[in-house]
Amino acid sequence: MIYWAQLFHFYQPPTQMPLILEKICSESYKPLLKVLLQNPHVRATLNINGVLLEMLHDCGHRDIIRSLRALGEKGEVEFTGSGKYHPILPLLPQDERKRQIELNTSAGTHFLGKAYAPKGFFPPEMCYSDDILSEVTAAGYQWIVVSGTACPTQWPVDNVYQVEHQGKELAVFFRDDILSNKISFKQIGPGDFFEHLKQLQGEKENIYIITAMDAETYGHHIQNWERLFLAAVYAQLSPRRETYAGIKQATALAAQQSILLADAQFSQQVTMVTISELLQIFPPGETVNPKPSSWSTSAEDIAVGNPYPLWMDKDNEIHRLQWEHLRLCIEMVNKAQECADSDECSFFGRIARGLLDMAEHSCQFWWASRRPMWDINLVHLGLIDQWRVIVNAYRAINKSGADAETKTNYYHKVVAARDVRSKIVDRLFIL
Repeated sequence: MIYWAQLFHFYQPPTQMPLILEKICSESYKPLLKVLLQNPHVRATLNINGVLLEMLHDCGHRDIIRSLRALGEKGEVEFTGSGKYHPILPLLPQDERKRQIELNTSAGTHFLGKAYAPKGFFPPEMCYSDDILSEVTAAGYQWIVVSGTACPTQWPVDNVYQVEHQGKELAVFFRDDILSNKISFKQIGPGDFFEHLKQLQGEKENIYIITAMDAETYGHHIQNWERLFLAAVYAQLSPRRETYAGIKQATALAAQQSILLADAQFSQQVTMVTISELLQIFPPGETVNPKPSSWSTSAEDIAVGNPYPLWMDKDNEIHRLQWEHLRLCIEMVNKAQECADSDECSFFGRIARGLLDMAEHSCQFWWASRRPMWDINLVHLGLIDQWRVIVNAYRAINKSGADAETKTNYYHKVVAARDVRSKIVDRLFIL
């Protein structure tokens, strides 16, 4: 038997325009969830970051939240933990990582209710280093999913590797990057998908495979892909009592779209599961130390010590300056909260704190990567968000009872941040 665990990652940045969010909901989220709801035999793992849940609620897309909740309540999907504003966790200080994880849990519980009971953890962009294990294990998660490029030893197919941190063990699952990317970039159809699984199984009796990709792949990045790929695959994986109807549906779709169907007998050897269910099916394996990486990191990137190339490329000057500016934001907010000795100071300190949570989102760095993503307006928008943090944090410090030396020192940080901001903007003019 082949156990297929699929993970869908739902995310939009806090800077996303409502008009674009509506387009993504119409093209991707609603059609994708419709396919899942129409196929109750499906099992899947979903990550949806708290910032997107809030945006869906506030922008009038509450039907999507209801569909997510319904899938979870029926046990057809499970949800994961993550960071609320999709930050690159290994690059943040420990307190910021902890806060982002807690904020995400709070948002998931608020919007999804009892359906939100995550057992596993999805680090945004699958950016992993062992630095994040302290917060992940402390939050009580049973497993973490990382990129296949992070696997330091023989590829696991019939046991589940473990990672150890301060006497606690955490199951670690590795995404099949090759198959996931083939699906994500429309390089494989339903029939070839099953043939790929058959080759992976080889002579082994039972194996598992994990695919993971952006939910927006279906319908937004690739038009109608939720029907042309997912629905066609799901039809061939229908329970035996629905096999005839499922194959009839798949055959009609194949005729319409010239899709290669899988061998019906083999497709019955594939079972869909959540990632958590794999823990009940396969035994623990050896303890490993996954490599720092992301789901966009190549083996070559790892070899040259560049594990997060789309968010902190060691040769990208804008990345370096962005993170320098964010570190100044964090310092300012920490001091603002420490100095809050009046209602006015607390007010501006709370504003700065909330703005900082949002300003840690990953997209501003992604758009500055030039591999090949590059958009000066989205880079600048992230910088504006960070500057709003600086303005409110220093206002809190300056209005507090802190001594003159402290206020002067932190004003110097304001000046330093202004200089970094100017350097980033200058580079946006010339690159």
